Amino acid sequence: MTTTLPPPAPIQQLHHYAYRARDAEETRHFYEDILGLPLYHIIEADHVPSTGEYCPYTHFFFRLQDGSFIAFFDLGDDEASLPSPNTPLWVNHVSFRVNTVAELEAMKTRLEAEHVEVLGVTDHHIFKSIYFFDPNGVRLELTAQLADEFEMLKESATARPRLDAWTARKAKIREAKLATSAI
Repeated sequence: MTTTLPPPAPIQQLHHYAYRARDAEETRHFYEDILGLPLYHIIEADHVPSTGEYCPYTHFFFRLQDGSFIAFFDLGDDEASLPSPNTPLWVNHVSFRVNTVAELEAMKTRLEAEHVEVLGVTDHHIFKSIYFFDPNGVRLELTAQLADEFEMLKESATARPRLDAWTARKAKIREAKLATSAI
């Protein structure tokens, strides 16, 4: 018997991405006072609703201009998340868009005045970025889009063939590693 599944619901936008915070006030200062994202919502509980597990926490949300959020959990133990041992620190990050390169450069100046180490401005062809870490060790990127909608559609048209090319290249990389390890 074949079951017909309903089509996927149209996903409208990111609602929130959540990280562990070492300290709620330290995180609030960084996101609200330095980055300018307003603290918008807080949930405090002793039990995790999805699991029933006892773990006193506060879950707090900072709102972006499009209505999405970046959120954090303070578990009350003054510990931040540990980085993944198999993933370089530059891989996992959240990127926020600003409107112009001038705004990007102004944010770099603002962050550096707050003694935040900033890498960039980095030119990625279709956008420019700066990179830095929040007080919890979360890598952040601020991005100013350079490409217009037409240029992005052109990029989109080649995305799948380029991913297929990477998948084929990756297979060859694996083969070469296996051949080297067999020696």
